[in-house]
Amino acid sequence: MNDKIVKRIANLLSVKSLVTLTLTAVFAYMAVVGKISQDFMTIYAVIIAFYFGTQSQKVQDAVDAGGSDEGN
Repeated sequence: MNDKIVKRIANLLSVKSLVTLTLTAVFAYMAVVGKISQDFMTIYAVIIAFYFGTQSQKVQDAVDAGGSDEGN
């Protein structure tokens, strides 16, 4: 159980996660202040889509690898 927590924290500290968390904090600040530019919205949307797309792909790959022998 403890190893799982350490691994999740290590994954959270990856460069991709840090960039995503930083941009989310900046987005939240800009939303509160009311100064979100269209350029920032575009960049933010692309980065968030990439981040969640890669996470989704990892899950899908794990599911596919786990059930690859069932069809044979």
